[in-house]
This record gives sequence, structure tokens and C-alpha cells, in this order.
Amino acid sequence: MQKRFSMPFEWQIGWRYTRAGRSGRRNGFISFISLVSVIGIALGVAALIIVLSVMNGFQKKVRDRMLAAIPHVELRDAQGLALPDWSALAQRARELPQVREAAPFVAVQSLLARGETMRGAVVRGVLPEHEPRLTELASQLAREGTLAKLQPGQWRILLGSEMARQLGVIEGDSVTIITPGGQVTPAGVVPRLKQFTVAGIFHVGHYEYDSGLALIHLDDAARLYRTGGPTGVQLQLVDQQQARAVAEQLRGRLGPDVMVTDWTRTNAAWYDAVQIEKRMMFIILTLIVAVAAFNLVSTLVMTVTDKRADIAILRTLGASPRSIMAIFMVQGAASGLIGTVAGVLGGVLVAFNIDVIVPTIERALGVSFLPGSIYLITQMPSDPQMADILPISLISVLLAFAATLYPSWRASRVNPAEALRYE
Repeated sequence: MQKRFSMPFEWQIGWRYTRAGRSGRRNGFISFISLVSVIGIALGVAALIIVLSVMNGFQKKVRDRMLAAIPHVELRDAQGLALPDWSALAQRARELPQVREAAPFVAVQSLLARGETMRGAVVRGVLPEHEPRLTELASQLAREGTLAKLQPGQWRILLGSEMARQLGVIEGDSVTIITPGGQVTPAGVVPRLKQFTVAGIFHVGHYEYDSGLALIHLDDAARLYRTGGPTGVQLQLVDQQQARAVAEQLRGRLGPDVMVTDWTRTNAAWYDAVQIEKRMMFIILTLIVAVAAFNLVSTLVMTVTDKRADIAILRTLGASPRSIMAIFMVQGAASGLIGTVAGVLGGVLVAFNIDVIVPTIERALGVSFLPGSIYLITQMPSDPQMADILPISLISVLLAFAATLYPSWRASRVNPAEALRYE
């Protein structure tokens, strides 16, 4: 005769205590406290998933706009000189499978002037035929035909929208570039000046580059700054998240004569701030889950007190203290697991539909959480990641399990004779 599979009796009783309906004022109160604990865990887990998903969404939006204007990795001469053979250096970099494209550039901090107005900017010399394969900004400018206006010897420049607004220029106006290195004359050191014609205005959506980036032809930049050629090679990677790892590989491959920087180090302040903020938010919101999980302690303590007679009967029937402890650990762990699963499902559901939920709330309340006049992003972004959801779920279950240890141990110490004396 085939034997039917049955759970250990500790699991059966623990699960029965978890799901059984209770009557009476005292038991009803215990049931209410248990429900509050489960709901608290679910809300804490859901809040943690939603907040981290929104932070991931903002991080992705800002990162994408940032990387639309800058390369993933840059290679420069360690002495700050022009590269003797940029194509050979680019070819060595392309030997790594993670490197997709490479192109030369010249980048120098300069002053842009229009009348009495001056603004600092990074003037970047590029090759219009190579640049569209490196950045989304150049690709967009190439599709519009704007990038092709940069011709060697024509002394034309492309400005960010905020820079153009600050200088008060439009397409066709002229601006003057003041180079950092001066020219020695009998009257002293005189800064080199060169007038450029504004050939176009671009908009990245990231203030730092809209207000501080200008593009000119590489040959014009080499002549203006007297570099004699490109001062660096910029790389586009297959996966931008591997920029640090690829940079480390290139340092070992290219040696100390080449300085390698990736976008996470070029924008180290922003990158590190985002990582620290996300980590701290994770810790703070985990405390909410911890408070809800440890509400199970009070629930289980009251349950143990209420079930003293049941515990005594089980002990007289031969149940060991370990079995009694397991019963209440199953009850607490089941509550924690139910709360965690509900929180994960609710959090993921909201995170994936936040682009629908937030506009609905805004219309209902008549407010705008991200007004376009203040923020560059007008819609609440969300990017749920399994790398966040799995640790959140695991931590929640572990906290709930830890909360069951003391009440379960108390239950295992109940003396059957004492418990049955007044029954």
C-alpha cells in the first residue's frame, strides 16, 4: 500500500495556529496583532522595493542623459601631450571584446565670450565622421545634419542650449574662444583668441553638459590649442556598466604611459553620491521592515501564553521541547513569509505601473510632483531590479525568523504540571 506524504506534526500544528480562526476577546486581539504584523511586513517590503525602483529609475535617466554626451572610457597621454599615433592606440583598445568603437578627440577647458559675457566650458574637438558612433548626442546631431557643419578651417562651433542662452546667442552668431595658454609677446603674455560662428545648438537634458560643453572640429581644436593632433581616444563599450572593469583591463594592457579614465571616475562625485544615497535609503527602509518583523515577538509571546494548556498536553503526549519550539517558529516564520510575499507582489506591481499610478494621483489631487519648469524629468521613472528585490525578500524572511526565536524558546520551557494546574 502506497504511503501518503505527510508533513511533520510540528509544521501541521504551527500552520494551524497561523491560519486558524479565533474566537473570544483575547484570541481575537491576538489575531488582530498578528494581522497587523503581517501587514506591517508587507508594507515595509513594498515601500523598500518601490523606493529603490524609483531611485534606480532616476539614476538610469540621469546616467543615460549624461552618457549621451560623453564617452564611456577615455585614453590620454600620461604627460598631457598629443598622442603620436591615435589609430594604433585605438586598435589596441579594440582588441578587448567589450570595446565597440573608438575615435580621437581634443578636450580643453576654455572661456567662451560674447561681448562682456563670459562662460567657462569644455571645448571638445571631434571628427564628424567618427563621433556619431561614440555618443547619442553626436548621432542625433548627425541625423539632423548639424554635425556635418563642422568643417576644418571653417571655425564653427556647436553650443549647449543653456550655454547659448547664457551667452545670448543663436545660430549664425559669433562667439570668441579664449584659450588657457597665452602667447608671449614683447608686451607680455597675451591670451590667444579665436572667433567662431555658432553652427548649431544642442540639448542633452543634463544641465552640466547643456551649460558647459561646446563642440568644434578636431583639426580646428588642434590648431587653436597647438596640440599637434588628438590628445586622447574615446571609447564606446558594449555595456556601459562594465566601464570600471574595462578601464582596469586597459591600464594593465596599455601601461603607465597612457592614462585611462572611465565615466564613473569622470563623474565620481555624482556616481558615489548616488551609490551612498541608495545604500543609506536601503538601510533606513530596512529598519521599517525590522520593526514590523519584531512585532511578531509580541504576537508569539501572547500566543504562547494563550496556548500554555495546549503546550502542556503536547508535552504529556511525548512532544519534546525542541518540537514545541519548532511549532511556534513555524507559526512566526509563516507569518513573516506571507507578509514578505505580499509585500514583494505589491511592491513589484506598483513599481512596474508607477507611470500609470502617479499621473492618476496627480490628476485626482490636481498637483504635479515633477513640474517641468523645475525638473528635467516630468514623469516618475521606475526601474525594478532583481538585484534589489532578492536581498529585500531574504532580509525580511530572516528578520521574521529571528523574531520567532525568543517566544519559541519560552514555549519550549513551559512546565506541563504548572500549565495544567489551574485548567
